[in-house]
Amino acid sequence: MDLEINVYGESIVPCSHDPLTGFFRDGCCNTSPEDRGSHTICVKVTEPFLISQAESGNDLITPHPQYGFPGLRPGDQWCLCASRWLEAYRNGVPPLVFLKSTHKRALEIVPLELLERFAAED
Repeated sequence: MDLEINVYGESIVPCSHDPLTGFFRDGCCNTSPEDRGSHTICVKVTEPFLISQAESGNDLITPHPQYGFPGLRPGDQWCLCASRWLEAYRNGVPPLVFLKSTHKRALEIVPLELLERFAAED
């Protein structure tokens, strides 16, 4: 596991325990080399975002209990793949970001300045 450090160089703050999120399902957006999707950005999902993702082949609404995935609803917080956040931004539906809960590795894909433009209140 990569060091549990957020985009500000501080200890990462949990993203969500209900629904339980994270690549490791530990509630945090921690990552490791095995996390090829870089599930590193803590977001608050919206209906337009969920619809856009479903239309692009990333159905985050339908539960998949066999993978520990409950399905998401508007208002849920979730550790999102950095590339999926960037895709949502380009499609005009980026979810808000909880920066203190976003892993520093997200910055390999999305610049901090862009994430800060869509910061939720931490």
